Amino acid sequence: MGALSLRQNPAQNERIPRNPYVPELNAPADVRAAFEAAHAATQDLTRRPDNATLLKLYALYKQATEGDIRRERPGLSDLVGRAKWDAWAALRGTPTEEAMRNYAELVDTLE
Repeated sequence: MGALSLRQNPAQNERIPRNPYVPELNAPADVRAAFEAAHAATQDLTRRPDNATLLKLYALYKQATEGDIRRERPGLSDLVGRAKWDAWAALRGTPTEEAMRNYAELVDTLE
């Protein structure tokens, strides 16, 4: 009887590197819960935050949920898109957990 030959793709057996910006992998449960509660609380604010605060919230949320920005900066005619891109890009390198904590803390200061 001949030897059983298994053809395996070595790439499938390699360990997938850990992404430091994936919230499910790096954020402790309490931080993630506070972040999710803060995000839900933004729907119930009695007053609309000023534009600078909205940009900060946007940037922290994107950094917490997607990590570093990987998109090209919008063109000159897209002023809002550029402002959002700039706010998010300013947080480049911020760890997920820190972005989640900062987001929750900022929401706590809002009415």
